[in-house]
Amino acid sequence: MGGKSSNGSGSKNNEPKNQGPWGQPPRGGNNNTPPELDELLRKSQQKLKQVLPGGFGPLGFVIVVALLFIGWLATGIYIVQPAEQGVVLRFGKAVATSLPGINYHLPYPIETVLTPNVLTVRQTSVGTNARTGQAESHMLTGDENIVDVNFTVFWRIKSDGATDYLFNVQQPSVTVKMIAESAIREIVGRSNLQPILTQARQRTEEDVKALMQSSLDGYVSGIEITQVQLQKVEPPAEVIDAFNDVQAAVIDQERMVNEAQAYSNQVIPQAEGNAQQIVQRAEAYKQSVVAEAAGQAARFISVYNEYAKAPEVTRDRIYLETMEKVYGRTNKIILDSDGNGVVPYLPLNELNKSNKGAN
Repeated sequence: MGGKSSNGSGSKNNEPKNQGPWGQPPRGGNNNTPPELDELLRKSQQKLKQVLPGGFGPLGFVIVVALLFIGWLATGIYIVQPAEQGVVLRFGKAVATSLPGINYHLPYPIETVLTPNVLTVRQTSVGTNARTGQAESHMLTGDENIVDVNFTVFWRIKSDGATDYLFNVQQPSVTVKMIAESAIREIVGRSNLQPILTQARQRTEEDVKALMQSSLDGYVSGIEITQVQLQKVEPPAEVIDAFNDVQAAVIDQERMVNEAQAYSNQVIPQAEGNAQQIVQRAEAYKQSVVAEAAGQAARFISVYNEYAKAPEVTRDRIYLETMEKVYGRTNKIILDSDGNGVVPYLPLNELNKSNKGAN
C-alpha cells in the first residue's frame, strides 16, 4: 500500500517535472530530452496509471511485462497463402518449411519466415536485349552456318524446392538466362541449320529444356523448367538475302528430285511390264517351235517307218503330196502328148497377169 500512496494520484503534484514512464528521471537530464518526447512520455504514464489504478507497483510491472511477452509471442503467427510455401529461418538458417494456412514460428529475432510463390510461372527471354531489342549474339550450327535464335524459357519454383531456391541461387533470373544461353549454344552447335529451321524445332526445344533442367538440378537450385519456346530462328540480317537464295535453290533441287522420282516410278513399272511381255512371248515362241519340231520329227519317223515297209509307194505318195503343195496355188496348162502336129497356143500375157493377181 505504501507503493500505492507514493505513486498514486495523490502524489502526482510532487513528481519531478520530467519523470520517466517508470518513475525515474530521463537519462541525460532535461537538457538531453526534447520537449515533445517529455510530453509523450508524460501522457503515456498517465494512461497506464488509468489502466492500472494501483500505479507501477510490483504487480503492475508484472502485468505489463506479461502483456508485452504475450504480444511478442503473438508476432510469431503468420499465414502462408495457397500459392506460397513458408521457409522458417532460425537466426538466418533454414530449419523448416510450412504449408499454406495459419502457421507459427518463434518470434523475431529468434525466427523469421520467407514465403516465396511456388506456383507462379516466370519467364526469361533469351537472344534479344529487352531494352534495345537487338540480337545479343549469333550462334554457329554444326554445319558451320550462323543463325540467330530467340526463345523464351518458362520456369517456376519446385514444390519442394523453396529452400534451395532462396539459399542456393543468388539471382535466379540471371542464372536461368545464363544456363539457357549455354544450353542453346550446345544444342545448336551439334545440329544442322536446315532441321532447326523446319522439322526439328520441337526436338530442339525439348533438348534445350532437358539440358537446362540437368544443369539446374546440378546446382540444387530448386527451379523447374516447364517449357522452352523458340520464337525466331533465322540467319543474321546481313546474309538473309543470300540465305533465301540458297534456300530457293534447295527447294528447286528437292522439287526436281521429286519429279525425277515420280518419272522413275512411272517408267520403271512400265518397262518391267514390257520386259515381262517380251519374255512371255519368247517363251510362247519357244514352246511353239519346240512343239513344231517335235511334230515334224514324229511325222518324219512315221513316214520313215512306212517307207521301210513300202519304199515305192511311200516315195510316190511323198512326190504327189509335194507336187500338190507346189502346184496347188498356180495356174496350170496341161498338154496332151498325143496331139502331134498341133501347134499349141499359150496365152502367156494373161497367165502372167493372173499369176500376179494371185500373188
